Amino acid sequence: MASVGWGWFRSLALGVSFLKFLLIPTYHSTDFEVHRNWLAITHNLPLSRWYYEATSEWTLDYPPFFAWFEYALSHIAKYFDPKMLVIANLNYTSPATILFQRFSVIFTDVLFIYAVRECCRYVSPLRASKDILEKPTFILAVLLMWNFGLLIVDHIHFQYNGFLFGLMLLSVARICQRRYLEGALFFAVLLHFKHIYLYVAPAYGVYLLRSYCFTASNADGSVKWRSFSFLRVTLLGLIVCLVSALSLGPFIVLGQLPQVISRLFPFKRGLCHAYWAPNFWALYSAVDKALTVVGLKYNFLDPTKIPKASMTGGLVQEFQHTVLPSVTPLATLICTFISILPSVFCLWFKPQGSKGFLQCLVLCALSSFMFGWHVHEKAILLAILPYSLLSVQRARDAGIYLILTTAGHFSLFPLLFTAPELPIKILLMLLFSVYSFSSLRSLHRRERRLLNWLETIYLIQLVPLEIFCEIVFPLTPWKLRFPFVPLLLTSVYCALGITYAWLKLYISVLSKRTYVRHKAE
Repeated sequence: MASVGWGWFRSLALGVSFLKFLLIPTYHSTDFEVHRNWLAITHNLPLSRWYYEATSEWTLDYPPFFAWFEYALSHIAKYFDPKMLVIANLNYTSPATILFQRFSVIFTDVLFIYAVRECCRYVSPLRASKDILEKPTFILAVLLMWNFGLLIVDHIHFQYNGFLFGLMLLSVARICQRRYLEGALFFAVLLHFKHIYLYVAPAYGVYLLRSYCFTASNADGSVKWRSFSFLRVTLLGLIVCLVSALSLGPFIVLGQLPQVISRLFPFKRGLCHAYWAPNFWALYSAVDKALTVVGLKYNFLDPTKIPKASMTGGLVQEFQHTVLPSVTPLATLICTFISILPSVFCLWFKPQGSKGFLQCLVLCALSSFMFGWHVHEKAILLAILPYSLLSVQRARDAGIYLILTTAGHFSLFPLLFTAPELPIKILLMLLFSVYSFSSLRSLHRRERRLLNWLETIYLIQLVPLEIFCEIVFPLTPWKLRFPFVPLLLTSVYCALGITYAWLKLYISVLSKRTYVRHKAE
């Protein structure tokens, strides 16, 4: 495209950046203190003490590249308010500190904006349209840059997901452009910024091995075996090893690698996060609670042998299931591996080029979200954002995307529980949802419908659920006795939609009709 044709992109980027500045005064979560503490740790302590410091309960538990990122930010932060860099200043929030933290998220999002543009360049040749508002590139840019979940998680709740997703989308764009080594490099760097992206590592590993090192795909989708390239495997291995050495090397020399690993993978935190992520384990735990209530009512269970938290404590971090078998980290690992395996198998034996890679990436993210250990509700964005690329390419994917993104975004509502943010989150969610439905419907107008009647009813029921959780329940006498009920209802109901979207996507990928003939990419 000519540079003039991208004027709309600059307008979108400026518009969303302006919105982020407007959100600076809003509520921020404990993650704000987490990152302030990490600024203080990396600024004041030598490298050898970064992963041992425990003055605050919010200890450093991200990979070394993110620690160095905090270290770099700390040298700018000292000019805003040096007191924020004092380790002992727990929960310190001066106006200058808030401005610096918020600004740092906004300005690092420049990488995300650049990555979105690269993804738009990938989809731009797929379909032409005279109306810019109906171009896949325009729709994709809005779905990514104005993504409701990313906006509230980063710029209200407070985190640094924007530039991390920027690295991920940039690696995806490079791989789709057949610039495999660049894509591998960006992803390797990303893993050492935040290890949650291990969720999608199988898709990267298999696709790079098959498309870059080992096999090629014929136009009819059959496998064409070619000579194995030892040189290409070596190049990929060197990238991974060099990035890992740069990140973990100093801690290996210090003999601290086990300590770093223990911080990155804290299995003692329990199966579920503080409020259940809307996944399979939320449904599992809800069934266990229901069986517990029934068992107590009909004297099938001994009340003295049931932990208090499992009965009335609500959505706690650690608890043992009462009726159903308790779940171990190994069990979640096995379930995750089994759920990922079919998508990886299809990527190897039924290739569809970059489209197959994106499908596998989304399924790996969703499968890990569904069955992983101590999954955070925010991890659903790891599937929603890359799935945006597929939603503008095929109507079937657009329908699944609408279910996934609506249920996934709604599940993030409890993150913003203060009254002033209630109208903000509802308005932003409505605007994004209305645009998503209308633009994808217009883009795929040749299809009779994107959602069936049952899917439509499910999504409509989110409205009364929100009314009950935000307005009705707080007025009832149950509020003090069962404060966890709105969280439980939100988590379980959204888990049903996300599980349905996961299954529908899997059926789509495994279906023979998915494997139509593609031109060699």
